[in-house]
Amino acid sequence: MIRLFRSSLPYIFFGILLLCAPLCAQKPLSHEEARALDHENPTWGLVVHHLPDPTTATAAQLETASDVLRARRFLEDALDYLGYAMQRGGNQTRLLNKMGITELELRRPEQARLYFQRVVKINKKDSEGWNNLGAIEYLEGRYNYAISNYKRAIKLDKNAASYHSNLATAYFDKKDFNSGRKEYEIALKIDPGMLQHHGTAGTTTRMLSPEDHARFCYELARLYAGLGDEQNMLHYLTMSSESGFDVLHEMGSDGVMGKYRKDPRVLLLVKNATDLRSRTSLADAAPLPPLAPDKK
Repeated sequence: MIRLFRSSLPYIFFGILLLCAPLCAQKPLSHEEARALDHENPTWGLVVHHLPDPTTATAAQLETASDVLRARRFLEDALDYLGYAMQRGGNQTRLLNKMGITELELRRPEQARLYFQRVVKINKKDSEGWNNLGAIEYLEGRYNYAISNYKRAIKLDKNAASYHSNLATAYFDKKDFNSGRKEYEIALKIDPGMLQHHGTAGTTTRMLSPEDHARFCYELARLYAGLGDEQNMLHYLTMSSESGFDVLHEMGSDGVMGKYRKDPRVLLLVKNATDLRSRTSLADAAPLPPLAPDKK
């Protein structure tokens, strides 16, 4: 669950999922072509009349317009208005971060990287810029670089739950579960409802293998057990067991989870998960019915 730029878009987990899908092989549209295509949307006629004049509006008004355009999915126009806000003296690093996020939504990670690099060049203490650079590295599978950038973001802002969560996710992809667990624990202490705000779907779920995702859910269950939150522990333990992880075996040598190994609730969820997997396997293995003979 990678989260980018958080101050004016708190804890947003925007369309990074789009980046996990294959990009189109066809030649990408130019900025002008893409914008013209967007304007064919009937909604554009409702939006355009409310946009401020770039030559007279304030930087704040232009930035607000860009936020509206992003929300309406007119991303190319949003980039234009972020540029207008820059020209009118708006906050450079905040606007550049937003430009980078918009480029990511447009599936242009290299351009996004350039914006985030400009952010940290202008202000080496901009934690959001380092976090966003970490997200770029993570999406490209350069986990060591991602971890380094996330650590720089955390050093600048230790109380950002999303930074610790991002770092934890990168550790999990490296199969460093112990370090990942520690970072998630810090994130949850800062924001106890973090995982409820965002869920566990998203980049983490899609990028981890099924086996690693099952282990990931077990680690979250273990984390909640340590916090005394049995409801969430059982929830993630169920997800782990349904994904094929042998939770009872793992709990046997786990000092935190061992006391729950014979808990009737745990035994029931494991039984239900086993039954579910069995039914799924039988359904997958069932032969297709024979084709009916042609009637002459």
